Amino acid sequence: MSGTSADGIDAALVRVSGSGVGTHLTQLDFGTYPYPAGLRSLILENSLPGTGSVDLLCELNVVIAHFFADAVKKIARKARVRLSDIDLIGSHGQTVHHLPQLKRIFGKTIRSGLQIGDPATIAKLTGITTVGDFRTGDMAVGGQGAPLVPYFDYLMFRSKTKNRILLNLGGIANFTALPKKCSVEDVVAFDTGPANMVIDGLMLELYGRKFDRNGSIAQSGWVATDLLSELMTHPYFKQRPPKSTGREVFGKMILPKILKHRRTLEKEDLIATATRWTALSVFDQYKRFIEKRMSADEVLVSGGGAHNRSVMTGLQECFHPVPVKKIESIGFSSDAKEAVCFAVLANETICEHPSNVPRVTGASRPVILGKICL
Repeated sequence: MSGTSADGIDAALVRVSGSGVGTHLTQLDFGTYPYPAGLRSLILENSLPGTGSVDLLCELNVVIAHFFADAVKKIARKARVRLSDIDLIGSHGQTVHHLPQLKRIFGKTIRSGLQIGDPATIAKLTGITTVGDFRTGDMAVGGQGAPLVPYFDYLMFRSKTKNRILLNLGGIANFTALPKKCSVEDVVAFDTGPANMVIDGLMLELYGRKFDRNGSIAQSGWVATDLLSELMTHPYFKQRPPKSTGREVFGKMILPKILKHRRTLEKEDLIATATRWTALSVFDQYKRFIEKRMSADEVLVSGGGAHNRSVMTGLQECFHPVPVKKIESIGFSSDAKEAVCFAVLANETICEHPSNVPRVTGASRPVILGKICL
């Protein structure tokens, strides 16, 4: 998969047996393969109204599929596995737009989203059956098409003894609440707001860097409490679940609200404040919508933001005394988690199992997700 940050392709090679609650998996290998120079900026330019074009979207849909197919071949070579021994590819694709709010158009009420990286192209280039375009099936029955990771979280991380929060910090932050001894109907999950997206945008604007490595810039600055309070008034935080968000809400349009303070604040203070915003907004959403029904015993963090020490420190201060730990603490890779998720979701599709969680997405019923490309 490639996330909303569009910084490259995560590829996981996984051995899966069983399905549903009987799923067992072993991660055999993992790699991240950056997009070539210029492709990321082209993807982002074509992700917002007014900056993209239909001809470029057509071309990107195919060229990204070529790079996804290359990623499959590279991870197979790295693991010394023949392509002919791989049974199935699960491809999330590259999100370029997400419109989860209901819209009435030509007499039809719809939600919509677009993940490019054509799965049929991946299947033909690799010779491997490919399942892709997972989100549209949920949207067809009234869901927001996101988040989809909660079903995987339920299969892999439910506990008989602990109330768990599974927090993923990609471009957008999302979490899954798993009460101890839960059934899939008990799962609550949603996008909490910004994670790396705003921080990365500020780093590029202020420092010419793609991201704040290890959170070192944020750690050198001070949090501007007035600016942080202003950011916490964003209307998304009051919206009740089910809900999901993306670059359309927490992308470039947010940056001017922060950058207008650059005359009175140091650059590192702006980064520190945006970084604390990620942690505080996650905690705010937990307090608003989760704590009354489930008091967390631990928070397990995955995604690129798990490597940002300033984000992790902020989360631990907010959630104290509840421990906040990287998901490695229970033997899982924080970088590989979402790629592994879509391998499992592909397996569920082939086994004809629904893998959306209607309570999470707002769908009217459970549905089998994805398109199977031979």
